Amino acid sequence: MSEQRSADAIDAVVDAWHRERPELDLTAIGVAGRLGRVTMLSTPMIEAVFAKHGLKQGEFDVLAALRRSGKPYTLIPSELSATLMMSRAGMTSRIDRLESAGLVERALDPEDRRSFRVTLTERGFEVVDAAMTEHAANVAKLLSPLGEDVDVLDASLRRLLASLDES
Repeated sequence: MSEQRSADAIDAVVDAWHRERPELDLTAIGVAGRLGRVTMLSTPMIEAVFAKHGLKQGEFDVLAALRRSGKPYTLIPSELSATLMMSRAGMTSRIDRLESAGLVERALDPEDRRSFRVTLTERGFEVVDAAMTEHAANVAKLLSPLGEDVDVLDASLRRLLASLDES
């Protein structure tokens, strides 16, 4: 038995293209459009959770990377940049903001005096743990309409990302 689909805004775009270019297979366009729309609609809901904790998404990402690194919750900026796939200049500005807010501390690296270490403060630990608890619940709620299909989506996206990472 096939599942009944309800039309959405992406269908209107695909249908219009199909009318103009009936020879094209537009299935992938629909999927990519829906992925983009899901991101567009869910991002403000996700960012709202971080804002409740006084954070922007990028700041949460830095705190989360430090938190999941394990005790002593310390990394050097190049490790943070690599983990978060961002430039070192962008990382410096995030660290500056987090240090000003008392969520991280910087100290010279005793093993390499040309570098420094970024450490989660006690307050930073509390903030990131509270934000992560709420973030996990929020994302689970956002994906709840999928039910058990969330496992199928996860497996499919893993395959897609593995293929794109190889490119």
